[in-house]
Amino acid sequence: MSMMRAAAAVLRTFPPETAHGLGLAALRTGLMQPHRRAEDPRLAVRLRRSGLELSNPVGLAAGFDKNAEVFTEMLGFGFGFVECGTVTPLPQSGNPRPRLFRLSRDRAVINRMGFNNEGVEAFAARLEAQPRRQGPVGANVGANKDSIDRINDYVVGVRRVWAISDYVTVNISSPNTPGLRGLQDRGALEELLGRIGEQARALEAASGPRPLFLKVAPDLDDRAIQEIVEVTVAAGQLTGLIVSNTTTTRPESLQDPQRSETGGLSGAPLLERSTAVLATFASALDGRLDLIGAGGVSSAQDVVRKLQAGAGAVQLYSALVYEGPDLVSRIKQDLLRLMDAEGVRTLEELIGVSKG
Repeated sequence: MSMMRAAAAVLRTFPPETAHGLGLAALRTGLMQPHRRAEDPRLAVRLRRSGLELSNPVGLAAGFDKNAEVFTEMLGFGFGFVECGTVTPLPQSGNPRPRLFRLSRDRAVINRMGFNNEGVEAFAARLEAQPRRQGPVGANVGANKDSIDRINDYVVGVRRVWAISDYVTVNISSPNTPGLRGLQDRGALEELLGRIGEQARALEAASGPRPLFLKVAPDLDDRAIQEIVEVTVAAGQLTGLIVSNTTTTRPESLQDPQRSETGGLSGAPLLERSTAVLATFASALDGRLDLIGAGGVSSAQDVVRKLQAGAGAVQLYSALVYEGPDLVSRIKQDLLRLMDAEGVRTLEELIGVSKG
């Protein structure tokens, strides 16, 4: 067992949220240090609509580094990109504890954190303090729970992080802020993207373009997916979608006693559903937007499945709870072995090959 996997095992002896805080502290203070290897150029991918050049397709999903405290360290572990947040305009404490649960038997996590964060000004100050990075750093923006104009919260967030992040994600799919997922409905989504688009065009004129992503839920039927595709393509400002956030459903396969806790389920049980929804989006979009596949990724085989379903890159988070931060290095080594075995020269040869 590697030192990092051993450290992850030790952290799992603490309550989940305590363990996460200790892990962040260890990263900030250098107790957990990355040993970044030179990147193999065969792993490089480019998100064409967004223009993002990634040294490898494995990104860190939002939720791990909510306050932009350790993005440099996580890039150092070998992630191709890191997404910080979700951040809201004003600081908020989130939902009452306990609000984070390990489903160890299922290699899963349930959270009902509720966008706990220090607010966009503290977040932005940390991004501004480290402008030179080893890879792209994105900012994931959300709305305050008690906001009287949630769409304006997104406009405020996008405006504040635009010039200091490499891409921006609009998160309307967390199940832990009441009513938030209603922004995925056609009328609300049209208004949201209209107002964000107006702001983004002004920001482009002032400080240049930025890739703009929308993060959606896995709990969407085919009609909802088609409507989201129609609205996002028509809006014209988005460059991609992240598919997907956590799920409110509970697969019958779950074994852990904590499986009935309220919140969003992530980890291994989300792989099948999130990948199926990803493939449906890919088919409907037909290359008009970039796709990042998230949900249940914990191995090179999972990465390949997401790419074959139409993703240009992937994100993971929950698997780190069980495997530690050097998981990304193991995934990349296994990807290279798989490529050698299949005679594949570049990862981009795999993207979308399983689409009908």
